[in-house]
Amino acid sequence: MPSIIRISGLTKTYQSGFTALQGVDLDIHRGEIFALLGPNGAGKTTLISIICGISSPSEGTVLADGFDIVKDYRAARSKIGLVPQELCSDAFENVWSAVSFSRGLFGKPSNPEYIEKLLRQLSLWDKKDAQMRELSGGMKRRVMIAKALSHEPEILFLDEPTAGVDVELRKDMWEMVRELREQGVTIILTTHYIEEAEEMADRIGVIRKGQILLVEEKQALMDKLGSKQLSVRLQQPITEIPDELSEFNLKLDQDGSNLSYCYDSRHESDGIARLLRKLTKLGLEIRDLNSSESSLEDIFVSLVQEGQ
Repeated sequence: MPSIIRISGLTKTYQSGFTALQGVDLDIHRGEIFALLGPNGAGKTTLISIICGISSPSEGTVLADGFDIVKDYRAARSKIGLVPQELCSDAFENVWSAVSFSRGLFGKPSNPEYIEKLLRQLSLWDKKDAQMRELSGGMKRRVMIAKALSHEPEILFLDEPTAGVDVELRKDMWEMVRELREQGVTIILTTHYIEEAEEMADRIGVIRKGQILLVEEKQALMDKLGSKQLSVRLQQPITEIPDELSEFNLKLDQDGSNLSYCYDSRHESDGIARLLRKLTKLGLEIRDLNSSESSLEDIFVSLVQEGQ
């Protein structure tokens, strides 16, 4: 699949000596939704700032739709829309003027038809004459997206797009992002809501301490690193796990009533059946069984904690 963003050997070191990014290599495919996950201070914002031309790299190159973000700054920047986490706007400016002005900043000719279409798409048309100070936080977030799309970019960065947004509006925004992708816009998303990435992303990248740990198709990542767990609730509590069950690597909870068996479903064949047979043979009566699967959040936490 062709790449619309190509990052090679990207490093950012500040005057203080702190290195925020260390030799980052990353390709983002045209037309995908790419989720960049990482703990606070991992380098997400620094990476976005460099791609968008807000900050300068110390080493390495970044191409946006084939244009170098340093050598061909204007051409590269015209391909990119950015929705920052902070809601920055003139409190007394109305919605129509804010979005139209953003389009003009990129040297685009006036296009009222496009601005109207954009505001209608974002459910902002009835608010076009409203001042920013009159809008709710969710509506302000929509205006920020409209401003980012005003110059018709092919790449859209969403930095924590649903921060401070209620659950209902969050789902509306997920649907809007999917519609943008269907229109050919490439979406790069950073979020602290892991379920957001699990719901929307085509591929997921994990960054920690300025380095990319991995980049995977979402489902492939969950298949590769996810695990399943069988919880066995016993009729009577036990004080310790019998030696006869040592092969299963079980965990016993504090009250002695629940055994947890973690396994990889790809390699699991008859382990559960053998475990249940042995429990029966040992006279351990089963009250209840429950199985669960690792979520993307479980996988993410294990990755960022690894090596700390």
